[in-house]
Amino acid sequence: MARIKIVTAESANPEQQALYQAIHAQLGMVPNFLKVFANSPAALKAYLGLHGIAGEGSLDPRTRERIALALAQQNSCEYCLSAHTAIGRKAGLDGAEIAANRDGTSRDEKAAVAVRFARSLVAHMGEVTTEELMDMRNAGYSESDIVEVITHVGMNILTNLLGKAGRVDIDFPKVDLKLAA
Repeated sequence: MARIKIVTAESANPEQQALYQAIHAQLGMVPNFLKVFANSPAALKAYLGLHGIAGEGSLDPRTRERIALALAQQNSCEYCLSAHTAIGRKAGLDGAEIAANRDGTSRDEKAAVAVRFARSLVAHMGEVTTEELMDMRNAGYSESDIVEVITHVGMNILTNLLGKAGRVDIDFPKVDLKLAA
């Protein structure tokens, strides 16, 4: 059960309703995590703004979803894992790729480097090694791409924290977290 209330369409004030209309027009739905964000329209607008701008970057949608899947698993956020499994499938990721992403890698050699780098950023609170940065460059990632990976990591940590702290009710096909070995 959710620990932070969701703002329903019925209880939304005019500002929240306008945000919901914009989200619905883009996604065809308003996911529960955004309904939790809506408790603070300023926080929701900040998230949507950053998400929109980051989506215009050079990282392809599949790589962004690979990172989101890896971090949702790493950070034990079942809501985000469920959401990004559904979104990842729409972006063209198959079951084997999603499983690889959850394990912290990818079947795509270049994307595997980005996924490992993203997980290392989280595991070491940004204290990545020079070798890890060189691995990114050697795989063909530009300085812009590296900054974008860091940006997507930050956004995913934000949503992982919200999903876990709020115990947001999952409104995507539920995907269970892997148990630690």
